[in-house]
Amino acid sequence: MKELVRPPRLAAGARVAVVATSGPVPEERLQNGLDVLRGWDLDPVVAPHTLDRHDEFRYLAGTDADRAADFQAAWCDPSVAAVLCARGGYGAQRMADLLDWDALRAAGPKVLVGFSDVTALHEAFAARLGLVTLHGPMAAGVDFIKNARAQDHLRATLFAPETVRTIASGGGGLVPGRARGVTFGGCVSLLAAELGTPHARTDSRGGLLMIEDVGEEPYRLDRILTQLLRAGRFDGVAGIALGSWLDCGPYEQLRPVLAERLGGLGVPVAEEFGFGHCEGALTIPFGVTAELDAAAGTLTLEEPALR
Repeated sequence: MKELVRPPRLAAGARVAVVATSGPVPEERLQNGLDVLRGWDLDPVVAPHTLDRHDEFRYLAGTDADRAADFQAAWCDPSVAAVLCARGGYGAQRMADLLDWDALRAAGPKVLVGFSDVTALHEAFAARLGLVTLHGPMAAGVDFIKNARAQDHLRATLFAPETVRTIASGGGGLVPGRARGVTFGGCVSLLAAELGTPHARTDSRGGLLMIEDVGEEPYRLDRILTQLLRAGRFDGVAGIALGSWLDCGPYEQLRPVLAERLGGLGVPVAEEFGFGHCEGALTIPFGVTAELDAAAGTLTLEEPALR
């Protein structure tokens, strides 16, 4: 895997757009998130359809066309320095094919922040735009609103990325060792769902795989990992970091599945790395060269996530 283009960091007064790419957004949570962003000296603007809910499919934040139009307009607005996804859920895949990727590329490198369902956009931005993205808390996310650690780590990554070049998880090594490579990954069920699509990367050689998930029982995660392994999606990975597994059953039942399915790759595997669907989630840049120390639970970036 090759290193991707790093977008510019943010500065005080920067204009950032908040866009609903997936599920419906609770208005109170959105307002609370906007207050946090304003407290950082940012100028947040809310896309027109952010608070929409689809008339028939109530799990979507409005229509695919409206979500795609909001995202396109925000990214292509020269006054916007970053696009922050409002929340996850489901729906990013449905709008990805409606985006004008040539226009997004022409708009130049900017910061994209999100996780969970936004994994589909992380993959697409890497494959189509060759751009570093941030797997981090979302503007209307419960943890972002209430957790100082999640806020502080994202803020440091956005404004002073050189101060967070070493990301310390507090976890340990499922398979000890060190590995160097380019970070990629996200919600593992979304990586499986992206197989065979026009926006999915196919080559993981030399990559540091960062995966997590939510609400998937151990047998389902076994199936997801088995599918990815059989498809060759993890062939050549240099190392793996495992994030959170909220509502995926007791970890003592899940841990053997992760060890058995991933241990055969013969690479270092760090566990309980503290990113994803968890309290105080760390922000992980995708598309940067880094060294993973599984036993120490650290990810050291070769360069700051943003330039």
